[in-house]
Amino acid sequence: MLNNLQKLEQRILREFDTAYKRYIFDEIDFGSQMIGIAGSRGVGKTTFLLQYLKELKNTLPSYKSLYLSYDFPANVDIKLHELAEEFSKIGGEYLIIDEIHRYKNFSIDLKAIYDFYPKLKVIFSGSSAVSIYNSQADLSRRVVLYDMQGLSYREFLELKLNINLPSFNLEEILQNSVEIVNELEYKFVPLEHFNEYLTYGYYPFYFKEQSQYLRLLNSVINQIIDIDFVELGLIKPSFAHKLKKLLIIISESEPFELNITKIATNLEVSRNTVYAYLEHLKNGGLINIVTNNKKGISKLSKPEKLYLNNTNLFYALSAEPKIGTIRESFFVSQLQHKHAITTIDKGDFIIDNKYTIEVGGKSKDFMQIKDIKESYLAIDTDSTQNANKIPLWLFGFLY
Repeated sequence: MLNNLQKLEQRILREFDTAYKRYIFDEIDFGSQMIGIAGSRGVGKTTFLLQYLKELKNTLPSYKSLYLSYDFPANVDIKLHELAEEFSKIGGEYLIIDEIHRYKNFSIDLKAIYDFYPKLKVIFSGSSAVSIYNSQADLSRRVVLYDMQGLSYREFLELKLNINLPSFNLEEILQNSVEIVNELEYKFVPLEHFNEYLTYGYYPFYFKEQSQYLRLLNSVINQIIDIDFVELGLIKPSFAHKLKKLLIIISESEPFELNITKIATNLEVSRNTVYAYLEHLKNGGLINIVTNNKKGISKLSKPEKLYLNNTNLFYALSAEPKIGTIRESFFVSQLQHKHAITTIDKGDFIIDNKYTIEVGGKSKDFMQIKDIKESYLAIDTDSTQNANKIPLWLFGFLY
């Protein structure tokens, strides 16, 4: 078993040549015994694992690390706990597992590995957080879980222009936007590639398959619903079309106009089923749910705002996405990774229950938020001379 996996690993690494490293390398504590990388299909989990594997191969004897993917048909019958036992006996230290959600009852084996092989570090990827935490055994106390995002606007520009760009935390952007923009304008034209990013730039495979990108993105959507959700037992195969229809409804509606009762009638399901569908789509990386800062989605007659997970999905599913929805969707997609985003009565969003943000076009003014402390505009503009009127694209530099 080990010999076959090592040969397959060698072949994979010979054909792998992606050098660009994503933001997640700087966020992970690789000293943890068991690390999980959750994220939607297509965001680059496999690339990350193979890059880390190459680092291990360059610093340790080759036999110390091993990669396998349960996406490969030849690996589906490999018993994970048996592999860990065999690998440990030859001095193995790093077991890297891709697409672990395809291995039945993976949580039971991971729990046993964690408890009985404490010197063995395990890094694995799964299609979504629900496939990890909704598993049969309790992994939440054993696994340090990271949720991997698609490309930020900063990362897209680095790949597109082959340049290095800094990231900034939210406080830096809110307090020093004028200075930051002035610094960045020496390196690129802020809006030159922004529409391309909004349409095509969230998933890294764009840079390998530009001409087929939207077709491949639709394939990703179908695989998440038709394969991942069905294999996880979240939906019956015959109900998959209802989730796809729900995505289209979201893509064509204003974020605040969606009514759960009307959606339930349209889909011919109960309101509770709609809520369950929304939760599946959120965990699968297909939508973002923004609730009121005073109540959660389960208590609402309708969610405050629903968005597709990123702006690219709107262009894949809708013939004419609404520009206002695209702006807000971009803002939410760039902040939801590290910050709590909720709606508020005045303004569009409140971030971390502290900063009020109104998102809009270049001519947007402070009328709706003029009396609110720590309030800002996020607007369609290339630069700014007003610290409280921040270019929308700059929020793409948070990671």
